[in-house]
Amino acid sequence: MSTENLPQNPERPSRKPRVAVVSGGRSSEHGISVVTAGAVLKAIDRTKYEVLPIGITRDGRWALIADDPERMAITDRRTPDIEALAESQEGGVVLPVDPANREVVYSEPGSVPKALGEVDVVFPVLHGPYGEDGTLQGLLELSGVPYVGSGVLASAVGQDKEYMKRVFTSFGLKVGPYVVIRPREWERDESAARKKIVDFAGEHGWPLFVKPARAGSSIGITKVDDLSGLDEAIAEAQRHDPKILIEAAVRGREIECGVLEFEDGPRASVPAEIPPPDAHAYYDFEAKYIDSTPGIVPAPLTPEETAEVRGLAVDAFEAASCEGLVRADFFLTEEGDFVINEINTMPGFTPISMYPAMWQATGIGYEELVDRLIQAALRRSTGLR
Repeated sequence: MSTENLPQNPERPSRKPRVAVVSGGRSSEHGISVVTAGAVLKAIDRTKYEVLPIGITRDGRWALIADDPERMAITDRRTPDIEALAESQEGGVVLPVDPANREVVYSEPGSVPKALGEVDVVFPVLHGPYGEDGTLQGLLELSGVPYVGSGVLASAVGQDKEYMKRVFTSFGLKVGPYVVIRPREWERDESAARKKIVDFAGEHGWPLFVKPARAGSSIGITKVDDLSGLDEAIAEAQRHDPKILIEAAVRGREIECGVLEFEDGPRASVPAEIPPPDAHAYYDFEAKYIDSTPGIVPAPLTPEETAEVRGLAVDAFEAASCEGLVRADFFLTEEGDFVINEINTMPGFTPISMYPAMWQATGIGYEELVDRLIQAALRRSTGLR
């Protein structure tokens, strides 16, 4: 098969590479994405790269936003919003769809479109659907623009917790018990779908965790201690995703590990442990980002446990065909087994997030981490690889 018609990695420009940092998006994780973008914008070496900040509003409009990281922080327990950061409430940014042309254009009603210059790499700090799930990655593949992070397949697998678990199981990684309710099941026979969950609880016991199957940052997740809380938990999960995942509680310590792509392949960071937060039932959105519950870095594990979980994190990265970066989350059970809970292909990346904290403890600071991710993206071609 000839590869001459497939998108190829073009020659490097003589000017500084231009990095488009894309944040916001249509998912419920919009605000945390903007917080992450502020941290990334602050960390990018401006002597080495030119930067173009782009925001996607909650309704999907691509906007030019100010290069002002200070306005992208959590304030009074509230996350920032792209609408407030946009330079215009009507103007829009258009990415190229021709791999031979990387020119980004900005237009406003009644005005002549303005060329913003070529983009050499996109840093998509989007979390959740319409950004972390392969949709944006597909657009960038069509455009022939390299980007930070995993490709279409790995991003989609990393977003859908059901298929993520199926992939991990096929590669021999241990996962906890779970059951899935798809939207057609619920629409066809709601009582049968609910009975499926109740039967699962009868087999594995309470509590259960009811989750949107394709969301992150612990949004829409409810810990259900008994049957009385089940209906409300299902409704909350379905507010974020019509497909829901129900997991049995895995008794054990929460251990996380970061994976980063180096020139010679992926490597794992030192692991961290997430202790049970005092003011929360579990490590939910508020505990992660609002109350900033600290993790323990490095995790107090034996040398053998540390080596094992680092190896398993890389195995998970490879199993899902990931690129760039991943945070892999595990439970260490009382029996001494590591059970993988999930991976995040664009994990929380704020300065207080666990992924950069683990790499800081491994010897790679935040600024170097951002630079390595951009360089890894620039080394890759788009298209089949």
